[in-house]
Amino acid sequence: MYLPDRNNYSSLKIKKLNKESNANKIARWLKNSITARMFTIGVLTLVLLIPLAMVEDLIKERSERKQSIVTEINDKWGEAVTIYGPVLKIPYRYFREKQITNSENGITTESIEEIKHLYLFPHELKINSNIDPEMKKHGIYKTVVYKSTSELKGVFSISALQNEDIPEENFLWKKAKIILNTSNLKGVNEQMNIEFNDEKYSFSTKYQRQDRKPLTGKELYLMESEALAEIEINKNIPLEFKMKVSINGSSEISFVPIGKTTEAIMKSDWKTNSFKGNFLPYNDDKITETGFNAKWKILDINRPFPQVFENYLPDLTEYAFGVNLMVPVDEYQKSERATKYGFLVIGLTFLLFFLIQTISKIPIHPFQYLMLGLGLVMFYTLLISISEHSTFLKAYLIAGFSVILMVSFYSKSILAGWKFPLFIGTSLLALYSFIYIIIQLESYALLVGSIGLFMILAGVMYASRKIDWNNY
Repeated sequence: MYLPDRNNYSSLKIKKLNKESNANKIARWLKNSITARMFTIGVLTLVLLIPLAMVEDLIKERSERKQSIVTEINDKWGEAVTIYGPVLKIPYRYFREKQITNSENGITTESIEEIKHLYLFPHELKINSNIDPEMKKHGIYKTVVYKSTSELKGVFSISALQNEDIPEENFLWKKAKIILNTSNLKGVNEQMNIEFNDEKYSFSTKYQRQDRKPLTGKELYLMESEALAEIEINKNIPLEFKMKVSINGSSEISFVPIGKTTEAIMKSDWKTNSFKGNFLPYNDDKITETGFNAKWKILDINRPFPQVFENYLPDLTEYAFGVNLMVPVDEYQKSERATKYGFLVIGLTFLLFFLIQTISKIPIHPFQYLMLGLGLVMFYTLLISISEHSTFLKAYLIAGFSVILMVSFYSKSILAGWKFPLFIGTSLLALYSFIYIIIQLESYALLVGSIGLFMILAGVMYASRKIDWNNY
C-alpha cells in the first residue's frame, strides 16, 4: 500500500497557502490602494468614451437626416434666390479684315462682318424688396421659406458706351434685349415683364450651358426679354426702366450690385437673420422689434468690375449682398456642443466619487462606477430625442433632472445615508447648469469656461488636501 511522503505533502500545502496569501494580498491591494483605484477609474472613463462617441454619431446622423428633409422641402418650394440683372444686351456689327490668296489676283483683302454684343449695366439701380417668410414642416423637421416681391427700377445711361470706340451706325438698337439671371426659376410665380415708359416686354427663359462651375456653387438661369424694337435708343437720352420680380425661395435672398449706384431696401417680419455678402447695410436701425428693415448703398468704386462687358457676361454672384433667414433654434448643433462636454461630466463625477470613497473609506465596486457612467451617457440620448419634439431648454431640463435623480438614488444604495448623495446631486446640478450657460454663450464661452474649470480645479485641490497619497 502506497503512503504519500509527509514532507512532500507539507511542502505542497505550504506552497498552496503561499499562493492564496499572495492572491489575498493582491486583492486587498486592488481594494485598498489609491493608485489601483485611480487606474481602474481611468480605464473605465476611457471605456465610456465609446458609447459617448456613438451618441455623437447619432446626433450627426439625425442632423444629416434633417438636412436632407430641409433640402427636399426647399427643392419643392424654391431654393435660395440670387438675382443678377437687369442687363442691357446690345448687338453691334464688327468688321475684321481677312486676307485671301488665289492664283489669279494674288493676295486680296476681304472685310468680314460679325455680330458681337455689349452688356451694359444700369447707371442707377434701386431695389425695394419685401419678404414674407413662413415655417414649413415635414414630420418633426422644419425650415423657413418665403414669398418675395421685389421692385427694380433705374436708368441705363447709353452714353457710357462712348468709350467703347464703336461707330454709332454699327449698333443694332432694334435688336437690343434685356437679360436677367436668377438662381431659382422654379420659384417664379408671376410672369416677369420690364417696362420702358409705356412699353412692356416679357421675359422668356433661355438655355445656357454651364461650361464651368459657378463661383458661388449655384447655377444661374438666363431669362431674356423680347427685342426692344419699339424704343428709340440713343446715346443722349437715358433709358428708364422698372420691373417687378415675384419669386418663392428659401433660406436666403441676394442681389448682385450691378448699378453704377445701387440702392436697396429689404423688409421682413422675420426676427432671426444675418446679413450676407461683401456689403452690409449702412443704417443703424436695420434690426427692429418686429423684424428687419435693411438699407444698402453701393457705388461702382466699391466693387471690382466695370459697367460694360464685351462678348460675354461673367458670373458676378460672388459679389452679391442680401439676407439669410435663419431657423431660430438648431437643437442638433446645441446637442453636439453639449456632448463635447461629456468627458468632463463623466471625469468630474468619477473624481467626486473617488474623493468620497477615499475620505469616507466606503467601498465602491468598479461595476458601480460603470453603471454611474452609463447613466451619465444616457443624458445625451435623452437630450437629443426630446429636443426633436420640444425646445432645447425643455429637453435639457427633463434630461438633466432625470439623470440627476437616477444618479442620486443609485448613490444612496452605495453610500450610506443621504449626506453624500445630496452633495453629488447638487454638484451635478451645478455642473449641468454651468454647461448650459456655456452652450448659450458665443463671444464669452471660452472666458466663462476657463473660469469655471479653474474654480472646479481649485475645489478639487481643496477637498483632496488632507488625503494621504502615500497610502499604497
